[in-house]
Formats: sequence, C-alpha cells, structure tokens
Amino acid sequence: MSNIRVESLVKTYGKVRALDGLDLTVEPGTVFGFLGPNGAGKTTTMRILTGLARQTSGRAWVAGVDLTTDGRHLARRIGYLPEEPAFYPWMTPREFLGYLGRLYGLSVSELTARVHDLLELVKLTEVSRRRIGGFSRGMRQRLALAAALVNRPEVLFLDEPASALDPAGRKEVLDLIEGLRGQCTVLMSTHILSDVERVCDVIGIIARGKMIVQSQRETLLAQYAAPVFEIECADLTALQRWADGLRQQAWVTAVSVNRNTARVVVKDVGLAKRELLASAVQANLALDRYEEVKPSLEDVFLRLVGEEGLR
Repeated sequence: MSNIRVESLVKTYGKVRALDGLDLTVEPGTVFGFLGPNGAGKTTTMRILTGLARQTSGRAWVAGVDLTTDGRHLARRIGYLPEEPAFYPWMTPREFLGYLGRLYGLSVSELTARVHDLLELVKLTEVSRRRIGGFSRGMRQRLALAAALVNRPEVLFLDEPASALDPAGRKEVLDLIEGLRGQCTVLMSTHILSDVERVCDVIGIIARGKMIVQSQRETLLAQYAAPVFEIECADLTALQRWADGLRQQAWVTAVSVNRNTARVVVKDVGLAKRELLASAVQANLALDRYEEVKPSLEDVFLRLVGEEGLR
C-alpha cells in the first residue's frame, strides 16, 4: 500500500489553478524527490498533504489517512520540516524537543530516550544546553529535522531542506536524509537538482500543476537524458561566438555557456563526435578540454519542463 497517494488533485485560488489534476504515488520507505519550477504547484501540494490546506477537488491519502474525510488524525503520523522553521530562541535543543514530545503524548521515560537519540542523530548533543537563538543556520536546520522526527512519523515532508545552507551544512542535512531511507517515507521538495540526484530513489517532476513524469532516478536518467559534451576554452568571446553558431545545427538540442565551458546537448552522438570537434577546430578555438559527459538530472529537468512549457 502506498504511503502517499494523490488522485486528480485540483486546487484553485480564484481564477488561478495551482493544481490541475495532479496524480502522485509514493511507496513506503522511499526517498522521493519532488521537483518543479517556481509556480509549478509544489508548495500547494505540500500544504495539502500536511493538512495545512484543503483541495478544491480530488482525493489524497497519507499514511493511510484519507485527507478528505479523516484529516484530523494526520498530525500524529507525519513529520514536517517547512522551508523556514520557527523556534523559541530562548529554549535549548533539549527543552525544545522535550516540549514537542510532550505535545505528542510521549511518556517521561520514552521522551528522555527519544530526545537523547535525536540529539545524537543530528549531532547536537554537545550543544544541547545552549540557547537556540545563538545557533547557525545549519544547526537550526538539523534541529528542525530532529523536531520533525520526534513522533517517529510514517511519512516525513521536507520543504527545501538544504536550499539556504552552505556546502558543509548541506552535506550534513543530506547525509541525515539519506540515513532515513527505509525508516520512513520521505517526500523532499527542492529546486536543487544535485541534492535530489544524490539522495532520492524516485523523482517526480511537476509543471503547471500536473505531474509530467514520475520514475526511478536511474530509469529517468536513462530514458530522458540526452547525450552531452563539454568544451572548455579560455577565450570566452570566441567560445560564445562558436556556441551561437552551433545552436543553428539540426543535430544540436541545446547549448549553454557558463564561464569558460560550453555544454552541448545533442540528438545524435555519432554525428556529434564527427562534427563537434571539427567545428571547434574550424572556429580556431584553443581548447583546454573536450569531453563527453554523463547526462545529469538538470539536463532531464530542463528538457521535460521546457517541453511542458511549449504545450
């Protein structure tokens, strides 16, 4: 039985249709990456699935709870880490987690053990008696994750859990999320594609309130990722001029230039191998690197969302 199931979900705000018949399924123990451009409907979906909003039509079930008829029983079965978690800054992590545990009805002995385990999990034991108001953003985010796990949720919702963190903080949070695989079902909404590619088993891409595709990560990359070549050249002006001309070729899908590297997505690998390097030489590019690279989730995302945007 799926831990999250959504059928034909619609949400309107006046004349705006935020969700337009969304379908979604997440199996138990899965770390699910929920992707989409701004305005696609990710936040609206998360609000409905956590009981913070009601759908206009359609149905949704989370952890066996029918949100249409039985939403009041949802809170004890889920955990939720919002994009901007809030704390009582005068509390310590130990006090804050203890306060949440009492709200969930944990006994004194169970609460003591649970707080200890969570502080160990998020590596805040040594600062457990310091005031939260003095914590860094990374420390607060780890504490927020611990708070979302106090009640041992069947389903954990994470809204942009690492987007505002520095590289070290992001790694810490992603390591924690990866460690939850199999312990509970995780739905992670984010715009950081590399984070999804690293920790998620299944990926769903949403645009204009509809699910474009939902698939296992490796299947998605194999099915939708187009071959990619990277060309690096110190002469940015010459590189940009060459890239502009390359976009006119029928065998080229897309060309992007970032700093001194051109990334070329092609339709025909064999033709690209014959023509691409020859084209660069003809343009008198002094190449520092020429490489066929493994397609990324970003390539898949841009291709699928781009196609959806043309419909």
